[in-house]
Amino acid sequence: MKQQVKISKVKGNPNNPRIIKNDKFKKLVKSIQEFPEMLKLRPIVVDEDMMVLGGNMRLKASKDAGLKEVWVEVAEGLNEEQKKEFIVKDNVGFGEWEWDMLANEWDSSKLEDWGLDVWQNPDDKIDEAEEGEEIELPQALQIEPPKEYIMILCEPNSEEWEQLKIDLKLGIVRKGGYKKGSAFDTVSTERVLTYKDFIKRYAHSNSK
Repeated sequence: MKQQVKISKVKGNPNNPRIIKNDKFKKLVKSIQEFPEMLKLRPIVVDEDMMVLGGNMRLKASKDAGLKEVWVEVAEGLNEEQKKEFIVKDNVGFGEWEWDMLANEWDSSKLEDWGLDVWQNPDDKIDEAEEGEEIELPQALQIEPPKEYIMILCEPNSEEWEQLKIDLKLGIVRKGGYKKGSAFDTVSTERVLTYKDFIKRYAHSNSK
């Protein structure tokens, strides 16, 4: 049964193993502030005692967003084992994203704002800038001897290259080696990573 209740009546579940950290949590708070109607379409699931079974982070984010009431769906008649099973299954992602469709039909900056880990399209970032606004971008790393390095080669605009940008979260950088504002000062996808940064990003992509 779906109903709107005071947020103070809903109890966060301390045994829910699903968490959202740092930037992603801030994006969830922002998403709720900008689109609170979504909570009615996807209510927090609670048991008869108003203990959260599904939506622990949405409840926490709703409090941070300043909401006084939230929509809940009361799951009735579940035993303790079923409640535990629901908590885990509710957080399991069985599907996969169709990345080509996302790249072709959605704005990558908006997707990232909504909490999806995607490669940032330089055109989207530039298009969203206000007229006259200067976009601050990090400087690209340079391959300099005697550094040791390997190279990963992909065909231009290939599926492998698009997936690599997503997996390693290759961002937009200002090309290194040129003075800011010079005729050679341009932006592109970052292509040089330190070993530590590569391992960190690779491990993150494989933990999803």
